[in-house]
Order: sequence, then structure tokens, then C-alpha cells
Amino acid sequence: MNNIIYRRDTCRGCEGHDLELFFRLKPSPIGDAYVTSEKVNENQPSYPIDLYMCKSCGLAQLIDVIDPDILYGEYIYVTASSTDLSAHFQAYADSLIDQCRLEPGSLVVDLGSNDGTLLRFFQKRGMSVLGVEPATHIAAQATAAGVLSIDQFFTPDLAKQMVGEYGRAKLITANNVFANIDDLMSWVNAINELLADDGVFVIESYYLADVVHNMVFDFIYHEHLTSFSVRPMQAIFQRVGLELVAVERVATKGGSLRYFVQRLGGPVIKDDSVREMLALEKNMGLYRKETFSAYADKINNLKEQANNFLARAKSEGKSIAGFGASITGTTLIHHFEIGDYLDYLVDDNQAKQGRFSPGFHLPVLPPTVLCERKPDYVIILAWRFAETIISKNQAYLEAGGQFLVPVPEFNLITGVE
Repeated sequence: MNNIIYRRDTCRGCEGHDLELFFRLKPSPIGDAYVTSEKVNENQPSYPIDLYMCKSCGLAQLIDVIDPDILYGEYIYVTASSTDLSAHFQAYADSLIDQCRLEPGSLVVDLGSNDGTLLRFFQKRGMSVLGVEPATHIAAQATAAGVLSIDQFFTPDLAKQMVGEYGRAKLITANNVFANIDDLMSWVNAINELLADDGVFVIESYYLADVVHNMVFDFIYHEHLTSFSVRPMQAIFQRVGLELVAVERVATKGGSLRYFVQRLGGPVIKDDSVREMLALEKNMGLYRKETFSAYADKINNLKEQANNFLARAKSEGKSIAGFGASITGTTLIHHFEIGDYLDYLVDDNQAKQGRFSPGFHLPVLPPTVLCERKPDYVIILAWRFAETIISKNQAYLEAGGQFLVPVPEFNLITGVE
């Protein structure tokens, strides 16, 4: 297409050519490209967000791929900014140490390790840890804080280098990053190279069935090239002689799965979970286009409700803020086409405050402005956290403010009992 984005014509899982468009979102700029004031007058191009399904293996994927150096070159998200995710990772580490039978000194490698939050919990339990994080500035921060992190993209050549320097890994984790990989089989081959004979590869990724069931359409964006489910995931690892032996449902990201992959006879006990999830996917029609047509209709109905309400409020001179300066917020703003109705965004993340949103360049301010400026309405773009956001901003409600929750149902929340 150009040197920033290209369109692939094969499935990144099975390399088949039978790809069919199942679901289309409005194009948007790169979702996390919140710009500084110096760049606020620069145009940010929009790129397609079209979800295709491979008719051969069932892998749901975007085929329009943005250069990762463009996507991640100025990446500013750090795991530690999310209190909920840090707590989740602590419980996650404790669980994996038991399930994968790790002992002190075992090498744990985290792919897409960000600021090292997860690895730090393994480190505290006596494990040797190593991160792989291509965002150079974040990798440097993690290393400086005591979690050695390699600032490169993960490849088979890097895996061989890591084996030579550090040995093979007893545990490799990839949390909310496996979906971001275009050359998926290169990664799978690299994992096969790095994994010890008695090692386990554990992936945590948002789950396509929950994307549909829980209406989490805004988790489909440029970084998320693949929306995984069990059927294609099983086939991907079978191609290199690895086995998907178990899956666990996880509440994060609107509904995720944790996949346990190992060599035959590995340490994790095989159970019925894979078979059960395959049956669930078949019963809900996850690989049928009709399922996604009905899904699109539900989302577009919510879009119409939000658009009508905000258009009417704006015509009446009402002030409107958005809560949530995130990638998912960008997806929702652009797909719902509500950017022109918003005066500004608010977010708890200080790294976003003082920046401007992708495309519409809405200023991002701290939540304290809600009580200072008293906007008539605040639409909660981070709708999965609506309950927490509302509870933390009761003063705004009590002062007469009103929250709009756009998904999974359109609701108006007021301070009036």
C-alpha cells in the first residue's frame, strides 16, 4: 500500500488464501498516538480496521498491517500505570510458578515485557528473569530498575542468541502481545527454539468469543492484528510439534484466555478445557459470517443511540467530555463518529495528560477538571471500567453532572435517586 502500511493476502496462521471480510470498523489514526502540543497541527492519517476470517483454519485477523516502528516507536503505555493489571500479574505469577513447577533459578522470559512488572513478581520468588521489549525507552527503564530487558523484536535469530547467552527457558510468557505479531509463525518457531524440553509457553490474549459475547468491539484495533480463539491456536502450535494442553478463562481485557503450550509430556497436566472451549466456539457459531453480521448490527444500534443523544445535546449548547484516553477510546470515538461532539478528554494516566487525542486532537486533562468545569455530560469511553469511574467521581454526579455509558447498553447515569 505504501511504506507505512501493507495488505497481506495470506492467513498469518496457516498461510491459506481463503480470507473473508467478517467485520469492519471505521478507519482511525493509530490508537495510542496521543500527540504533544508541538504536533497538534499535524495531520494524522487514518488506516483501515477490517477483520477477516480464514475459512481454512478460523483465524480472525486484520490484513492491513502498519509498520511496527511506526506503531511502537513512541509507545508510552506502561503496565505499572494500571493498578488492576499489576495486581492481576502478581496472582498470575504465583499461579504459573505452581502450575509449571518452577524452581528458584528457573529462567522465565516475558515477550513484550513492557516495564518488567510481571517479571518482577517472578524475580521476587527467586527466578532468573529476562524481558524482550522492542520499545527502546521502556526496555531501558526496566533494565535500570533491575529487570534485564532486550530492546529488540523477537525473532528466531534472537532466540538462538538468547539460548547461547542465557540457556533455554523453563517458562515463556506472552501477555497481551501475541495478538500484535504479524509474522506469527516466525514467533512460533522462535519460541520452539527458546523453550526448554520441560518448558511451558503461556499466552494470555483477549478472546474472540468474548469480543463478540461481551460487545468488546473496541479491542479490535491496528495493534491487535489477530483475535485469537482456541481452534486456530491449537492448529498453529501443532504445525511445529507443540501441543495446546489447557486453557483458562481470564476476566481481563473484556474476556481473555490463557493458553498453555508445551512439548509432549510437559509439566502441565492436560485436561478437558481445550475440548470444552472448542465445543463452545462451535455452538455459538464463532466461525460463521452470520454471527458477525448480527454483532455489527448490535454495535451500530448503540452507535446510533450515542450519536443521536450527543448530537441533540450539542445542538442545545451542552458541554460534553469523554472519560478514557486509551487506544480503545480512539476506536470507539472514530467508529461511533462522536469526536466532533466532545470538548476534551479526561484520564487518570498522567502520561496522557497534556497530550491530544489521535485525529481529533482533543486535549487530555486530569479528572479533577470534572468538578472544576462541570461538563453537562461525560461519556465513558472506557466503558468496561464504568462502575469504577463513576464511583471515583461521585462529587461530579452530586454537583449535577451526568455520565453516559455507551456499551454494552446505552445508559444515562445521574446523581438523582
